[in-house]
Amino acid sequence: MSQQGASYRAAGVDYDALDAGKRTAMAKALSTSALLQARGGRAVDASRGEPAFVFELGAQTFAFVVEGLGTKSIVARHVLEGQGINRFGDVAYDTVAAILNDLCCVGALPLVVNAYFATGASEWYLEPERAAALLEGWRRACVDAGCAWGGGESPSLPGLLDEREIELAGAAVGAVPAGRAAILGERLAPGDEIVLVASSGLHANGASLARLVAGRLQDGYATLLPDGRSFGESLLEPSVMYVPLLAALLQDGVDLTYISHVTGHGLLKLMRPPRPLTYRIERLPAVPAVLEFLVAEARLDASAAYSTFNMGSGYALYCGAGEGERIVRAAAALGLAAIVAGCVEEGPRQVILEPVGVRFASDQLELSAEPDSASS
Repeated sequence: MSQQGASYRAAGVDYDALDAGKRTAMAKALSTSALLQARGGRAVDASRGEPAFVFELGAQTFAFVVEGLGTKSIVARHVLEGQGINRFGDVAYDTVAAILNDLCCVGALPLVVNAYFATGASEWYLEPERAAALLEGWRRACVDAGCAWGGGESPSLPGLLDEREIELAGAAVGAVPAGRAAILGERLAPGDEIVLVASSGLHANGASLARLVAGRLQDGYATLLPDGRSFGESLLEPSVMYVPLLAALLQDGVDLTYISHVTGHGLLKLMRPPRPLTYRIERLPAVPAVLEFLVAEARLDASAAYSTFNMGSGYALYCGAGEGERIVRAAAALGLAAIVAGCVEEGPRQVILEPVGVRFASDQLELSAEPDSASS
């Protein structure tokens, strides 16, 4: 059993079981594609297994996605109860970012996002400051992404959810800009450059393992990190919203050949395209302090660390040779750090992380027939 697998199983998340279930679901979903024709549409089955589903209606290409935050809201509750710091606005923002960053992976820009707020008891909303922060965080994320908040659902699920908790998720519809095709990796080729755009920290995956680590610490989420911030506050640093970057790149006509949102499975996601190609990384971004701390406390080696957390890389943009620096400049104009990290090569499907001496083989991430990995 891999170190990553052992750590996540201890935290209650078994990726092997999840992925097997997703492959079965994908087979069932494919059997319904033809039904869309009766409504005048067409399913783009090449998008099956990508972060968002792509379909055509008339002359317009749309994308649809459903995504959730996972268990990070539990961290927000502990920080509020233990430290008196309300970060529910940030986890709401995180949820929208998780949804829309996935949507953008296929080259679509968001139109509408809907919310799903499930609680263990309707009394959750009786703490007005917490509820107000949640709603404002969701609204703020929609403004940053330039899309409408259409509505949503807020069920109370006693017996299914703990009465202290809230589950945050949502769905979004986006459109591929006129004159452009969905980005599904068909044009990905040897010689393409790989740009890694920095993360802000944990983002929306790895929270289950982070909670396990917190339970082992004497001061829990109040533990101070070397940079002076508490562990809990650092975990709740809002995710980066990459939508404005993609919008700028599409407007400028940058030759994007693939996009990967670095979430569950970490940098294994760099070989998400089901192609017999090698993804060689020669430079890596700085690792946020909270992730360095998590890796040390969980005693993960480099291979497990980079296949569990984003380790400072939140978004991977693949582009034609010579286009990488355009992306870096566009990111800098939006206050985002990015580097031309490596390139695509002929060879077996694998990821080579030269700076940390790690190689991921294709059998460690078989994503060609399954939907996106859930947050944890």
